Amino acid sequence: MPSGDRRDGPSRLDRVRGAFIGLAAGDAAGWPAARHRSTLLAGWSRRLHRELDAFAEEHQVTTLPVPFALNQPVAPLAAGPSDDAEWLAWTALTIREDRAEAFGRLAGRDDVRARISVWAALDNLAEGKRPPASGHDNPHHFDDAAAVRAVAFGVAGLDPLEDARVTNAEDGVLGAVAMARAVAALTDGAPMGEAVEAALGALPPDTAIGHAAREALAAARVAGSPFAAVPALDAAVLDHVYSYGVAAAQTVPVALALADIAASCGRPPEAFGAGVSAAACLAPVADSAPALTGALLGCAAGHDALPAAWRERVRVLAGCCLPELAGTDLLDIAGRLA
Repeated sequence: MPSGDRRDGPSRLDRVRGAFIGLAAGDAAGWPAARHRSTLLAGWSRRLHRELDAFAEEHQVTTLPVPFALNQPVAPLAAGPSDDAEWLAWTALTIREDRAEAFGRLAGRDDVRARISVWAALDNLAEGKRPPASGHDNPHHFDDAAAVRAVAFGVAGLDPLEDARVTNAEDGVLGAVAMARAVAALTDGAPMGEAVEAALGALPPDTAIGHAAREALAAARVAGSPFAAVPALDAAVLDHVYSYGVAAAQTVPVALALADIAASCGRPPEAFGAGVSAAACLAPVADSAPALTGALLGCAAGHDALPAAWRERVRVLAGCCLPELAGTDLLDIAGRLA
């Protein structure tokens, strides 16, 4: 993978920080972030939330309940990073280790929250299966858990394949390789169009993710802007039949398409806000598409060009998925990795 600055613009360190903070901002912008962060509250508050949801369904009430902090600190429900940012940070901290061994240390813990693919892989590892079987013999081998982690490999100029095969297979692995190649190109100073082409090179047209990526890019380019592309992407890419909101064949194409069209519509700071906001509008994939979009556009813009309020709000992790990361500063981790 490429390394070193080839073009004028943000420094390599600034791009690495931009990728991390951009992902965290996108993570925070999606509606699922509040659900993830609500796990830091007492269990009874989440039970009440479920009961209110059932009440609304039973009585045909259109006021949907949202996470709340009754008689508890409200800080966990403030806008902030959640699962994607924490798994990116964990990956960056363990990136030089054998990937199966790094994941294996998580097996058996009862305080970890993760995608289904990760839990299935941990069970497989505990049973003695090694990659690629741990990722292939996996009911959610197609999800984007590895694609999120691949941002760390991309900024480091490393191949994410060994990591991706622990938890994923097929589209799940292809999505990780595509994200890493795009982020590596951006970290090296390439324009977004070149980075998107690098990602497409990892996505064969005859695969589900490869076909969806090309459909998404075509639809977004016809629409002409990120917000205008929302209905087109909903029609061209999203699966409304199954509840697979983190399928790599949907989230990675959406991120590539929105980053591509956003980059062509304005300066990097404006492009970042437009692309992430549009991704958050696609509710079925709002758990990770905004984060992946944010990583691409944040890397292109560089950390210092991102909105100051978002930079400060998302840099410190809450520990809602990996408790040992509570209070960790993403900029410190990005700096060490860079």
